[in-house]
Parts: sequence; structure tokens; C-alpha cells
Amino acid sequence: MKLFLAVTGLIMLLVSASCHAITLKLDPEIDLLVLDGRKISGSLLKGADSLELERGQHQFLFRVEKSPDSSPHNNPHYQSVPMIVTFTATAKTVAIRLPALDNRRERSTFDRTLNFQLVDEQGKEIASIRDRLPQPVGGDLEQAMLKYNRNGQAASVPRFAVQTSSMSDTQINADFAWQDVSDLPLLQRWFERFDAATRLRFLSWMKTLRAS
Repeated sequence: MKLFLAVTGLIMLLVSASCHAITLKLDPEIDLLVLDGRKISGSLLKGADSLELERGQHQFLFRVEKSPDSSPHNNPHYQSVPMIVTFTATAKTVAIRLPALDNRRERSTFDRTLNFQLVDEQGKEIASIRDRLPQPVGGDLEQAMLKYNRNGQAASVPRFAVQTSSMSDTQINADFAWQDVSDLPLLQRWFERFDAATRLRFLSWMKTLRAS
């Protein structure tokens, strides 16, 4: 009975979220690090070309990585500075459009000016606020973003400055451990496409069900 309720609740939650969701298109050269104040699980994005988000205000921390190429210029590996972008999502899709990053000059300009664009499904630019993240002590990007949002910086979002539980692989596995998730492989993969806030709502509901 609990399995039936869990599956039904998950379907209802995700269908409802889908009706009010936007799709974030993921470029393979973009490493999404923190979304809305929460660190993003590597397995969540592995092999995915998109992520579902609720409509409304969002904040990304990301960086761009390019592998060495075999061009005559022999460009080395490139990793951009961590970049923050805050925007309000109303379109059906959102994508980060990168400028040319084929040589050192273009890469240096990108790190200095943050000259990427957020665009919708029609290629129109979405208004956004950009900033770069100061180098975090110890490399904890989630804590660095909490501090950034608390300090009222250019792209800060105060509601993302509240400490919350990260959506880690360990937590997801632990919260699903009372059921055999092998029975629900497609549903679980669908679940992992949604943003952290939607997934946390479902896991909170499921914990309540388990305790009843």
C-alpha cells in the first residue's frame, strides 16, 4: 500500500511540476555547480541534456570547461572562473549561450566580462544579473554561495541564503531505501530531472508517509 501511495504521490507531484516547469538546456561544456543555493549532484546531471525547473527566480553557479584541442593553436585545457547568474524564468526553455572560447584572448575576456547570454526557446535574451564567485576557502561552493547571498552582493538572492539540506546521492538512496527502487527505474530517472526544491518536497512527503 505504501509503495502504491509513494508512486502515486511522485507521479502527481512531478506531473504538477511539469505543468509549471521550464527546461534548462545543459551544454556539455558547462559545469552546473550550485542551483538555488544547493550543490548539484554529479549523478543527477550525468548524461542529461536538460533539467526541469519551476517557473520563477533562479540562481546558478557554473563554470565552463574545455578540453585541450588538436587545432594549430594547440589550446590547453581551460576552466573558467565560477560564474553566478540570477534571473526570473517565464519562458519554456532557458539555455546559456557561450561566446567563442577558441583562444587565450577570448577566454580571458570571458572570465573578465562574463559575456555569456541567457536565451529562451526563440533565441531571445533573458534579463539576468551576473557576477563571479570569490574563491571559496576549502572549495566548499555551497557554503560560499550561502555567504555570497547573505552579503547582499550584485547577484544575491536572500532566500537562497538559508541553510538547507543538500540533495546528495546518499540522501536520495537513503530516502528510497524503504522501497525497492529497482521496481521504478524510469520513474526515478524522471524524478532526478527536476530541481532540488521539487525533489525535496517529495522526499519530505515520503518520510511522513514512512513514519505513519
